[in-house]
Amino acid sequence: MKRLALDAADIRILGALQKHGQLSKARLAEICSLSATPCLARLSRLKAAGYIRGYHADIALGQLADFAKVIVTVSLSRHRKADFDRFEAFITSRDEIIDCIATGGGVDYIMEVISPSLAAFQSLMEEFLAEDLGIDRYMTYFATRQVKSGMPNIAKLAAGNSK
Repeated sequence: MKRLALDAADIRILGALQKHGQLSKARLAEICSLSATPCLARLSRLKAAGYIRGYHADIALGQLADFAKVIVTVSLSRHRKADFDRFEAFITSRDEIIDCIATGGGVDYIMEVISPSLAAFQSLMEEFLAEDLGIDRYMTYFATRQVKSGMPNIAKLAAGNSK
């Protein structure tokens, strides 16, 4: 299916649905700073084009933009509270990292990363290493099937594809 040319108002509608789920037409229009009739027309167009898969606001990211989903396991070289805190502060500051869990056992963290491209993912990993986060090793696994989806910043993801 051919992608629609989305503008900022379309992205605001998708973002509002992603954040709030199904909304009344009046509330959606209010949140998106649109009048009700144009907002409803845009919403209908987005539904017909397949951008909205359900009203838990599960945005069809493949319709919005090309992206890479990568699972990354990380082991830190040291295991002090300060090391974990520094690593986790970096993780929480990045929109591309949509899920991150600390684990016991062979690795310290398992992350799910959504990136506009493999090149953007590589840049993220280079930032990891440049930040001196105490990473001993990391492994990457490219996702082949989505089992659960987080909520990436769709405006940022869409903007990454316009470059």
